[in-house]
Amino acid sequence: MSGLKNRIKALEKLGRYLSHISEEDSQYEPFFDAIDRAQLQNAWFEKKACIEAIKSWGAALQPNNINQWESKYQLKENNAPKTIAVIMAGNIPLVGLHDLISIWISGNKALVKCASKDNILIPFIVNFDPLFQSHTTFTDKQLVGFDAVIATGSNNAARYFDYYFSKYPHIIRKNKNGIAVLNGFESQGDMTNLGKDMLQYYGLGCRNVSKLYLPKGFDLNMIFGGLFPYANIIEMNKYANNYDYNKAVYLMSEFEFVENGFFMLREEQAISSPIATGHYEFYDALDPLKSHLKEQQESIQCVVSNTDIEGAIPFGEAQNPQLWDYADGVDTLEFLKNL
Repeated sequence: MSGLKNRIKALEKLGRYLSHISEEDSQYEPFFDAIDRAQLQNAWFEKKACIEAIKSWGAALQPNNINQWESKYQLKENNAPKTIAVIMAGNIPLVGLHDLISIWISGNKALVKCASKDNILIPFIVNFDPLFQSHTTFTDKQLVGFDAVIATGSNNAARYFDYYFSKYPHIIRKNKNGIAVLNGFESQGDMTNLGKDMLQYYGLGCRNVSKLYLPKGFDLNMIFGGLFPYANIIEMNKYANNYDYNKAVYLMSEFEFVENGFFMLREEQAISSPIATGHYEFYDALDPLKSHLKEQQESIQCVVSNTDIEGAIPFGEAQNPQLWDYADGVDTLEFLKNL
């Protein structure tokens, strides 16, 4: 098996490659070919969204980040690699890459089942380096011959995964969403960045902000002002269809909502919201809200805020997690190291 230093070098090489993607550079022609095919397969994977995901991964896989990440675990040479079955979601481009990278750097092997609408970009990344290829197998059949499982899906799928994989060491991920807590002192730049956190990847990611907690009396026009720079999102057919459908449902159900022609806001307790909709709730004081959020942890993927909330990230960074920002707060690399 490849040594740890070689695995780190391969990830650094991938980081350089992803961070410099450009249509002007002929070496990236095969990658843009793959992006075009991915968009034909899944209309949500528009070129712009794919490039955003690729550049975000390029930034994450810089040498200093990789070193800061892996050094915490004191990884050793892995002379008895395990095979980890990975069932990937397909909601945003490259969404399953973190699990793969964690498996590669731990020296284990991945048996990957891609989402049916996302089986082009991940295999392209794997083919980037022989080391990744030697650590990865793809299948579209029933999973067999594995030692542990990492599976991501809906809450219904998670119940099935829990039952089916109960006898294996496993990480099972369910539906979660990003939230934002505002204090009323946000700048215009903060609001524009919040708009990005809400609408990047059309709001389909588990880290997208779907619920806003606002101080009493907060002017909703501030939210719409931050969303305005992204108004051309309505030109995307699938997004526009979801906007029209959800708006019709709200009107027929006589739900109260406000909208700006491409996005709707509803006062609603639920954290998860439909496409083209954000939920909001007013709060009186921060401390009771913090207690409430702790009770809701099972539904929260990340918190975007300038306020004093543990683990909060800056506005505009919801879809730029670091290597050590694990989905659902479950340390994937620690899990793999201890198998």
